[in-house]
Amino acid sequence: MNKDVLIIGGGIIGLAIAIEMKLRGATVSVLSRDFHSAATHAAAGMLAPDAEKITNTAMQELCWRSRSIYANWTQKLEQITGLNTGYWPCGILTPALEEEGEKGRQGKGGKNNNFSSSPTLPFPHSSSPAYWLDKETINQYQSGLGEEVIGGWWYPEDAQVDNRALAKALLSAAQSLGVELKEGTTVEGLQQQQGQVVGVQTNAGVLRAEHYILATGAWSNQLFPLPVRPKKGQMLSVRVPEFVTELPLSRILFGNEIYIVPRRDRRIMIGATVEDVGFTPYNTPIGIQTLLQQAIRLYPQIQHYPIEELWWGFRPATPDELPILGSSNCKNLTLATGHYRNGILLAPITAALIADLIWEQKSDSLLSHFHYSRFQTQSSTPSQMLTLSTPHSPLQQVASVLPIQDSPLVIAGKSFTSRLMTGTGKYRSIEEMQQSVVESGCQIVTVAVRRVQTNAPGHEGLAEALDWTKIWMLPNTAGCKTAEEAIRVARLGREMAKLLGQEDNNFVKLEVIPDSKYLLPDPIGTLQAAEQLVKEGFAVLPYINADPILAKHLEEVGCATVMPLAAPIGSGQGLKTAANIQIIIENANVPVVVDAGIGAPSEAAQAMEMGADALLINSAIALAKNPPVMARAMNMAAIAGRLAYLAGRMPTKDYASPSSPMTGTVTN
Repeated sequence: MNKDVLIIGGGIIGLAIAIEMKLRGATVSVLSRDFHSAATHAAAGMLAPDAEKITNTAMQELCWRSRSIYANWTQKLEQITGLNTGYWPCGILTPALEEEGEKGRQGKGGKNNNFSSSPTLPFPHSSSPAYWLDKETINQYQSGLGEEVIGGWWYPEDAQVDNRALAKALLSAAQSLGVELKEGTTVEGLQQQQGQVVGVQTNAGVLRAEHYILATGAWSNQLFPLPVRPKKGQMLSVRVPEFVTELPLSRILFGNEIYIVPRRDRRIMIGATVEDVGFTPYNTPIGIQTLLQQAIRLYPQIQHYPIEELWWGFRPATPDELPILGSSNCKNLTLATGHYRNGILLAPITAALIADLIWEQKSDSLLSHFHYSRFQTQSSTPSQMLTLSTPHSPLQQVASVLPIQDSPLVIAGKSFTSRLMTGTGKYRSIEEMQQSVVESGCQIVTVAVRRVQTNAPGHEGLAEALDWTKIWMLPNTAGCKTAEEAIRVARLGREMAKLLGQEDNNFVKLEVIPDSKYLLPDPIGTLQAAEQLVKEGFAVLPYINADPILAKHLEEVGCATVMPLAAPIGSGQGLKTAANIQIIIENANVPVVVDAGIGAPSEAAQAMEMGADALLINSAIALAKNPPVMARAMNMAAIAGRLAYLAGRMPTKDYASPSSPMTGTVTN
C-alpha cells in the first residue's frame, strides 16, 4: 500500500509525522514558509509532564506515553542522521520559595513526604514518582540556589532535549529518507469539495495529494476554523564563562512562571513569558526584565553571566490548552495542532498516533479526548456551520442549514464572529448610538480617545454608555496630525481600555491625518507611528489610503490589520478605490478591513463579496434617518456579502447562456 500525504507545517509536529509516515511507506511532502520560524526553535526543550502539573487525565497519559518513548525516538533519529539531539534525562527540580510556605510543599507533589520516604505520586493515578526535598537536601542536589528557597520537589523522570538540535535532526532525517520538503511555500487556503480537501492553494500554485495533515501550530486558524490562537513567549539565554571550569547548574529549575534550563554546551535557557498579544513580534524590556528578576531569585549566579541571545515565539493555544488531534470534518484531512506548551514533548506520540490513524485506520482511544468536536456547542452537519452575528438576523435560519465553511475573524489572536465594526460619533443622541450598536450585532466599537477625554459634543458619558464586557473597545487616534501625537494618544487609549476593565486590550486604530479639508491619512506618518507602536506591544489597525505598497509595508512592520479607505471619510461615495482594495486583499496575510466611504448596504455587501475580512462603518449608520434600522441593514449586508464570497460567484461571460438545458425539449 502507498499513500500520497501532504503535510502543511514544517515544525516539529509536521516533520515528526512526515518521518513516521515515510518509514511506513508513504509518499510524503511537507510545506513550510520557513522551517526556522516554527515554534520548535523558540522553545526550551523541557520534557516535563510532572513538573508542569498537568491535571487532565487524558493529557497526563498522552504526555507520559510520549516521554516514555522519547529516548528510543531520539536515538533512532541520531542513527539516521548522525546528529546529536541533546536528549538528557536530567530530571527537574521545582524549588519552593518562602512566600509559598506549606502550599509550595503540598502543591507540587501531593503528600507531605521528604526525600527519605517512599516516593509520592504527584497526581492520583500517576506512575511517575516525585520527592520532596528539604532546604538542606535540595541544596545538596543543586548548589547556589537563592536564599528564599525553602525546599522543593524532585521529578526524576522528567527530561530535556535541545530543541534546535532536534529540529536540525528532524529536517536532516526527513531529507535522508526522501521526504519532499517545500520550503518558502506560503499556503493561502484549502480547496474543498463535497466534504474533502481537493487541493492546497499556495504561492507556487495548487498542490494535491490523497491525504492532507494540518500541522501549522499557532497559524492553524488562518487555514481552518479551529479555536487555535497564538500565545507569545519571550526567552533569553546566558552563557557560563569559560573560566568557570565545571558547569555550575546541572538541573532544570522549574519555578512559578519561570524555568531555567542548563545545556551541556554552557548555555542556560531562561523562559518564558505568556502573552496574549496575537502575532505581535519582538522582545520587550518588561518581558526580559521580568524573566531575569524571577530567574535571579531562584539562581542568583545567573546575574553574573553574559547574555547571549534574546528571542520570542508563538505557542499554539486552544481554549482548554489541550491539543487538537485526529480526524476533521473533511474525510481526507487530519488535524495535529494546538499543542501549546508541549509540542516538543508530544512530537513522538503525535507522530505515532496520527500515522496509525492514517496508515492503518487505527484510532487510539486517547484520540477521542483531543478531537476538534469538543469545541462545538451543538451538533452540526458534516460541514461546520457559519455562525451569524445577530440572533434576530433573518438570514440565520438559512445559514444554520447550509454547509458553509468559515472561520471567525481573528485580529491579533482575538476571535470575533461579527465582521462589522461600528463607531460612536455623529449620532444625534447617546440613546440612538446605543440602539444602533445593538442592532449592528458588532463586537468591536471604535472610540476617539481625545473626544472622550475632552467630553466633546456627542461623547459625554460615552465610556459608561456601552457594556464593555460584551464589546471590544478599539481606541482610535482621531484628530492626530503627526506620528508623535498619534503615539501619545494610543498610549492614553490603552489606559482608557484598562480603566473600563479590558486589561489585556492592546488594540489601537491608528489615524494620522494632517489634512483638515479632505481628511486623507498621512502615509509616512502612519508608517512611522505604526513601527513604534508595534515595538511597544500594540495591535495596530492602521487607517490608510488604498495603497497596496503601503499596506504591505505596514504588514511587514507587524500591524494586525490594514484598513484601506473606500472613499473619503464621511463622504458616503461608496467603493471608489475598489481596484486597489482588491490588490490589497489578494496580497495581504493579515485581515483587510474596509474603512470610510461606505454609504449604503449594497456597497457594504460589495466590499465583502470582494473578499474583505471586515468593515468599519460609522457615518452611513449615524447620519441615516433611522440609524438603528440602518445598523441592522449594514449587518445583514456584511453577512450577505460574506456568504456570497464563500459561495463563489458565477463567472462573468460576454455572451448569453440559457438557464435551462436545450436537450430533451419539445421540438414539434
